[in-house]
Amino acid sequence: MLSPGALAGLKIIDLTRVLGGPYCTMVLADHGAEVIKIEPPQGDEVRDWGPPFHTHEDGTRDASYFIGVNRNKKSIGLDLARPEARTVLLRLLEGADVLVENFKPGTMEKWGIGYETLKARFPRLIHCRVSGFGADGPLGGFPGYDAIVQAMVGLMSINGTPETGPVRLGTPIVDIGTGLFSAIAILMALHERSNSGQGQFIDMTLHDCGMALLHPHAANFFLSGRRPVATGNPHPNLAPYDTFRTRTGEIFIGTGNDATFRKMCALLGRPELADDARFRTNADRLANRAALSAEVQAIVGEEDGAALCMRLLAAGLPAGPVRYFDEVVAEPHTAARKMIAEIGWYRGLNTPIKFARTPGGAREAPPRFGAHADVVLAAHGFSAEEIAALKQAGVVVERRRGSAPRPEAQPKAAE
Repeated sequence: MLSPGALAGLKIIDLTRVLGGPYCTMVLADHGAEVIKIEPPQGDEVRDWGPPFHTHEDGTRDASYFIGVNRNKKSIGLDLARPEARTVLLRLLEGADVLVENFKPGTMEKWGIGYETLKARFPRLIHCRVSGFGADGPLGGFPGYDAIVQAMVGLMSINGTPETGPVRLGTPIVDIGTGLFSAIAILMALHERSNSGQGQFIDMTLHDCGMALLHPHAANFFLSGRRPVATGNPHPNLAPYDTFRTRTGEIFIGTGNDATFRKMCALLGRPELADDARFRTNADRLANRAALSAEVQAIVGEEDGAALCMRLLAAGLPAGPVRYFDEVVAEPHTAARKMIAEIGWYRGLNTPIKFARTPGGAREAPPRFGAHADVVLAAHGFSAEEIAALKQAGVVVERRRGSAPRPEAQPKAAE
């Protein structure tokens, strides 16, 4: 059973869209933080990034891309291009601990609600900005998208094979990594605030976070001076650490040290391989990777892959079958770890963060656009008459105005 969560009592105003920022705030919401998601009049654009879509009772629909990263949040539509809406935002910030936004750098300042302005009114506020490249430097202010940053920081160059050339990683790793780094940064700032009593500004960029994901290739380069290249499935620093074909499908075998390699050779019925001069140490095995891979492939080629992996795992040796996602969802271990969340129509991946005393996870399905305007505004002291007037004036938006933003009103967000 879920607890109120490790972050219960934390209030977050979320102005982010697309993926990096929303992923960050979902991680925090999963563990009890109150996240109020403020969407522009046209809504978070990833509500349209489908198919597939979930269609609601009134005929409106939301794409899987939005559904996957926005559970446990409250939604209110607010046209921040208008001064009246920024006044509403300031009232919502009363008592807030964190503001997260991913507008183009300078937008909040242009609207008169940049960090220095907010700091004077809310000295304990932690303001986290997620952008593509930051405000300064040769690329400062430029928009960022996951795949573009993957290309620019070198992640694509180490993915794929020598034959394919650079390949985009199949998951938006830069956006997700930026979301995770941002969540960590916010928690650090909250800890520091408990000592200093002061909030601060956090400058998070896809560029920096993408570079931070380049281990061990960056470490190898700094020591050797050699340009990292794509190696496909094999590890650049370990052997054997690769996929192999079995009678029933591909498996992955990895060895992290010489003792593990020796143990693996014994279990596979070829203990003499560990004494072969070509394979005695990891450095030897890397130098003779092709010969070693051929030896291992010859051993496992006629095996039942899943059974072999279980034998290796039972012996404490790293191995696993290469599976498709539908197979992973159906795995008993997935169920045992409670990694699939189901709430009414909603089904998605649950939190991987497992607390013993304060467990968190999926509590509420992702919000429909503007679904919580009345309850959020009332909780912040707005009267029924004020709320009605804000809706009538189009400051608070009840239904999406379409997916195309007005450029001057809603600048490009970093992913």
